[in-house]
Amino acid sequence: MTPARALYSAITWLAQPLLRAKLRRRAATEPGYGVAVEERFGHYPQAMDSLAPISTTGLGHPFVWVHAVSLGETRAAAILLAELRQLLPGMRLLLTHGTATGRAEGEKLLQPGDVQVWQPWDTPGAVRRFLQQFRPEIGILMETEIWPNLLAGCRQRGIPVVLANARLNAQSLAGARRLSWLSRPAYAGLAAAWAQTEADAERLRAAGAPVQGVFGNLKFDVVPDAAQLAQGREWRDATSRRVVLLASSREGEEAMWLEALQPKRPPAQITLRHAAINSGVSGAATPEAALPVQWLVVPRHPQRFAQVRELIEAAGLTVSPRSTWGAAPGTADVWLGDSLGEMALYYGLSHAALLGGSYAPLGGQNLIEAAACGCPVVTGPHTFNFAEAARLACEVGAALRVQDMAEGVAVAQALVGDGPRLDDAQGRAVAFTSAHRGAALATALAVAQMLRVQVGGSGDFRLSSLPGAVDSQ
Repeated sequence: MTPARALYSAITWLAQPLLRAKLRRRAATEPGYGVAVEERFGHYPQAMDSLAPISTTGLGHPFVWVHAVSLGETRAAAILLAELRQLLPGMRLLLTHGTATGRAEGEKLLQPGDVQVWQPWDTPGAVRRFLQQFRPEIGILMETEIWPNLLAGCRQRGIPVVLANARLNAQSLAGARRLSWLSRPAYAGLAAAWAQTEADAERLRAAGAPVQGVFGNLKFDVVPDAAQLAQGREWRDATSRRVVLLASSREGEEAMWLEALQPKRPPAQITLRHAAINSGVSGAATPEAALPVQWLVVPRHPQRFAQVRELIEAAGLTVSPRSTWGAAPGTADVWLGDSLGEMALYYGLSHAALLGGSYAPLGGQNLIEAAACGCPVVTGPHTFNFAEAARLACEVGAALRVQDMAEGVAVAQALVGDGPRLDDAQGRAVAFTSAHRGAALATALAVAQMLRVQVGGSGDFRLSSLPGAVDSQ
């Protein structure tokens, strides 16, 4: 162990009581954080019931380990796993997470023989116990997760670890450079990194990662839940108002939005210069822009649902939470999306959306899901987490970029008030996602090819469908 990693290991070991205290606090409002806490420290009594003999005994298949830290990464992993299960019919999934929302979403992906546990805290002891317990054949880290001890432990055991759907923004690269004594060996310990964009690839190489391809963003391959989308559109068509969604809002953005709702100028004075620039259609907003808007707010984090409701009601607006809806949304100034796993319903219910995380300097949320549902997006200035997707969406008119929330509210209201332009933007959103699909298959093929080399002719995986594979039968 290098002196740098020894220092890091001492810090992570000493931080364990703080982590336990943090988990207790989170569990008070989010019970999921109180589930199987000992797994985070490398102890797996509950998971043992799910374990079958590992492949080295000749009685089963090895684990393909996928780490998806939170909700967004887990949804990206779901797209990849669908392709992997087609290529590797004998695959057993070991799925790890860092957040309660990620774990809850991940439960939907499990099949008989799969195991789901928390990611181990990055101490040498917890990592050692994790790897001894499950002995994965390969590790797939989703998007940004780099843990020095975990990568070092895998390297010592000959377990290849790849970074899939990999992205690295400029701020994160700057941070990695400041800690290059620790981060550079970790990035270099990857077997491969498959980047979302050329810009991500360049930054990952600068951080020390062995970039072996630019496959695009897995989230372009998502297929929205058809039942949710249909239900949302049915409710949307039944309302007399245009519906505008504040999607995946982060702390502080709801207050910006409420401030922007204060009347400053008549809606009829707002023009669609943003839409005109991006779609090539000229002209001002029609009188429909003055129609009242039905607002829908969906906070990014469930622990903030009650807080956001109180904030909106304190502003003098009535609220109808999703949890109280029956056959249709209730009558109120604002609908509140206080549920998880229903973004397709919310996007289907909306004519357009303001993108959360992009009005506060937080890097933005995923706009691809909105586009796949045919919901055009108005982003704020802060989209560095999804810079390439945001740029491409704006170029083709699937999204509009504004400088602040006040402008975003005005532009969204004008867009939904202009029927022809709205129809055009919705069509462009769907076309945008359709044009960028294919990352899931490319990534799955690369993983399977690496597994073919790793397991050779052992027959643990059926790989005869892959280029260059040899049928072991």
